[in-house]
Amino acid sequence: MTPLLQPMIGAALRAGHEIEAIYGAGCATETKADGSPVTEADHRAEAIILADLAAAFPDIPVIAEEEACAGRIPEVGARFFLVDPLDGTKGFVNRTGEFTVNIALIENGAPRAGVIYVPDSHSLYYGQTGEGAFRRVEGGEAERIRTRVAPPFGLTALASRTTADKTAAKLEHLTIAEFLPSSSSLKFCLLAEGSADLYPRYGRTMEWDTAAGQAILEAAGGRVMALDGDDREAGPLCYGKTASGFENPHFIAWGR
Repeated sequence: MTPLLQPMIGAALRAGHEIEAIYGAGCATETKADGSPVTEADHRAEAIILADLAAAFPDIPVIAEEEACAGRIPEVGARFFLVDPLDGTKGFVNRTGEFTVNIALIENGAPRAGVIYVPDSHSLYYGQTGEGAFRRVEGGEAERIRTRVAPPFGLTALASRTTADKTAAKLEHLTIAEFLPSSSSLKFCLLAEGSADLYPRYGRTMEWDTAAGQAILEAAGGRVMALDGDDREAGPLCYGKTASGFENPHFIAWGR
């Protein structure tokens, strides 16, 4: 755990514990302007993360989902944080357990470090460029994780539950042995730990949805490639896209 990752992990864990408490007690759900749900857990987790990051890294601006949705977006340069305090709010509301806390540091358009905490399973994933990727479950010892070599009998593909059918149709040119629907940034974690081989995304995502997962996956030996209008790889997925409002193009994430 590097000096960079340690405060990021602390913030993710504290936010996750707050989410757990609200998850157990239940809370009301509101609808944002874009039609997506938001809860008290989103807001309280984000407040914790913003306070912790400001204390540890006072000179690094933070782009956080709920602040951005409210129009409060700081100026960013070569170095900034991306935060999704509760990725998979629908899973939180529907009580599927598939929701995460995401924190990533961006440097020169690329994710340098990322932390993902899964409150329901008490699983922590983190990684940093040049340092590798790790998983810790139930507060146990950290174990290094790596992407797997693609198996000869066919690939295991991941997709969001809401876009699974569309994704399957676009993968007909590949040898897919198994198709696993999953929600939130858990898909990046499954790739990083070697449980699957690819995750194509043809729906809308924002930079805070993907940055932490990409950092962890790349530290584990994988890659995330932006797709052009013809669904061809067009270079690594990059960050700081202020002109598009921090919206991502379609992309595909690969294991090794």
